[in-house]
Amino acid sequence: MNPTPRLSLGPVPYFWGEKQLRSFYDSAANSAFEIIYLGEMVCAKRRPFSFEGWLALARDLASAGKTVIFSTLALLEAGSELGFLKRLIANGEFMIEANDVAAIQLARGHPFVGGSTLNIYNPRTLEVLAAQGLVRWMPPTELGSGPTEALHQARPANVQTELPVWGRMPLAWSARCYTARHLDRAKDQCGFCCSEYPEGLLVHTQEEQRFLVLNGTQVTSATRLNLLEHLPQILASKVEVLRLAGDHPAVFEAGKLVRTVLDGQLDASTAAQQAVHLTSDDDSDGYWLGQPGMMTAGVPRD
Repeated sequence: MNPTPRLSLGPVPYFWGEKQLRSFYDSAANSAFEIIYLGEMVCAKRRPFSFEGWLALARDLASAGKTVIFSTLALLEAGSELGFLKRLIANGEFMIEANDVAAIQLARGHPFVGGSTLNIYNPRTLEVLAAQGLVRWMPPTELGSGPTEALHQARPANVQTELPVWGRMPLAWSARCYTARHLDRAKDQCGFCCSEYPEGLLVHTQEEQRFLVLNGTQVTSATRLNLLEHLPQILASKVEVLRLAGDHPAVFEAGKLVRTVLDGQLDASTAAQQAVHLTSDDDSDGYWLGQPGMMTAGVPRD
């Protein structure tokens, strides 16, 4: 019998306040997720918690039986950000998810997870990173099932694969702040305007099609990745960890659906259909199928 994959909860990508974050992670402590990623990976200006505050939250979740991992910034731009990163790596209790090459260099000698922003596309990259401490990797957003499976099978023996299966998909990062630019504000005088958009700023095409979501320095898809239909295929490949994005409170219901499929209590098609209705986003699985990423999934919204 194949081992059942563990479920992971990705870091919150939006600028939620301390109260909302604490409520979210209170729910996480009692959820189906075994692994929880904490921290800010979008913008260093967002500081709902101090370093000590993040550490205290991590300890609370660990005491609830969760494996906690600190996510690092995807784009480092200042010495102060490197300083915070060094403190994060040296915390002595929790592993990090490296989302930038600087994090890999500083974490050398420490085990780390490689985030999807590292752009891992070939076995040699996995070998090089494994020699520096990589213990788990995530496929880039646009990688389809075929290339992902090939890399999963070619990975070093001591490296696990973590596959995103639900959530908005990160597409681009910039030193500029997209949200501030939209509001005609300078990045350094942004006024934390991204906090006004707790689900990001939706962008439509001229034909009024939901297209992208602006989130500070990050752009994500407006559609929501939904690979629950494909869980039988994913399980057959023996992927070790399945990740759901921590971008919506409905993630806990989505996690329950995935868990019921893993436990054989619900078929994947039914779970995928139920997941469609958890948010107002359209769902997609295009990248997984080697098609445009925003392609509507085979589980249409009623």
